[in-house]
Amino acid sequence: MINRVLIRLKIIQIVYAYYQNGSKNLDSAEKELFFSLSKAYDLYNYLLMLMIALTEYAQKRIDTAKAKLAPTKEELHPNTRFVDNKFVAQLEVNKQLIEFVNNQKRTWANDQDFIKELYEKIVETDVYKEYMASDDQSYEADRELWRKLYKTCIFNNESLDQLLEDQSLYWNDDKEIVDTFVLKTIKRFDPKNGSNQELLPEFKDEEDQEFARRLFRRTLLNSDYYRHLISENTKNWDLDRIAFMDIIIMQTALAEILSFPNIPVSVSLNEYVEIAKLYSTLKSGGFINGTLDGIVNQLKKEGKLTKN
Repeated sequence: MINRVLIRLKIIQIVYAYYQNGSKNLDSAEKELFFSLSKAYDLYNYLLMLMIALTEYAQKRIDTAKAKLAPTKEELHPNTRFVDNKFVAQLEVNKQLIEFVNNQKRTWANDQDFIKELYEKIVETDVYKEYMASDDQSYEADRELWRKLYKTCIFNNESLDQLLEDQSLYWNDDKEIVDTFVLKTIKRFDPKNGSNQELLPEFKDEEDQEFARRLFRRTLLNSDYYRHLISENTKNWDLDRIAFMDIIIMQTALAEILSFPNIPVSVSLNEYVEIAKLYSTLKSGGFINGTLDGIVNQLKKEGKLTKN
C-alpha cells in the first residue's frame, strides 16, 4: 500500500525534523521514518473500519426506531438495504481487518458524534437515495455504493480531517494519499474471496522498503556533496536565503537521482517539484525545477550521471 510517493513525502518530513531537533541520530531518525510509514498503514485500516462503523450506526437507528412505544409503519418495516450491504458484510468479516482491530484495539466507538454527522450527510446524498430506491440487489451495486459514498462524503471531509489530526500527528498529511488506497481496495473486493479477501500489503515488496531506507540514508550521509551542488547552481543566491524546505527537497531529489539508476531523471524531478508545490513557497516549484535541471546537466557534462 505504501507507495513511493508517500515514501518520498515521509522522508522529507523526517529529514526536515532531523535537522530541526538537533539530535542528529541517524538510526533513531530511520526508526522514526518507518514508524511514520506504519502509521499511514494504520490509517488505511482505520478508514476501512469507518464503513463498518457507519453501517452499525444505521442498524442501531433502525433498532431504536422499532423499540419506540408507538413506532410508525415505516419504522416497523424499514428499508434495510443499506445495513444489509453485501460489500460491508464481507469487509466486516475480513480476517486481515479483524487482526488489525484485535492488535491495535482501535475502534470508532468513541467518535459516535462524528459517525452520526457523517451518516446524516450520507442519507441526504443522491447516491444514497438512488441506491435505496434501486431494484439492483447485486453485490456489484452494493460495492459501487461505497465507492461513490467514499468519494462523495469521506474523501474531502474537513470534520474527518480534524478528527484524524487530533488522534495522530502522523496522519496530518497522509489522508489524501491513503484515500486513494481505500478506493482501490473497494474496487478489488470480490465476493468469491469471502473473509480471505486480501487487503493491500503495507509495502508492495521488499524493494520499496529498501528504497525508503537507502534514499533516507543517502540524503543525510551525502548531504555535504548535495548542498555543494545546490550552492554551485544558485550562485546568485545566498544559500541562507533559500527556504530551508527547498534545500531539503533538493537534497532528497539529488540523493534519488544519483542513487537509483533505474528511476528516470524526469520522474524524480516531477515528483519533487510536486512536493515543493505542496510543502514550500509558491515559487518553490519553479525554483527547484530550474536548480535541479541545472545540476543534472552539469553532472552529465562531467560524466557523473549517465542515465536518461
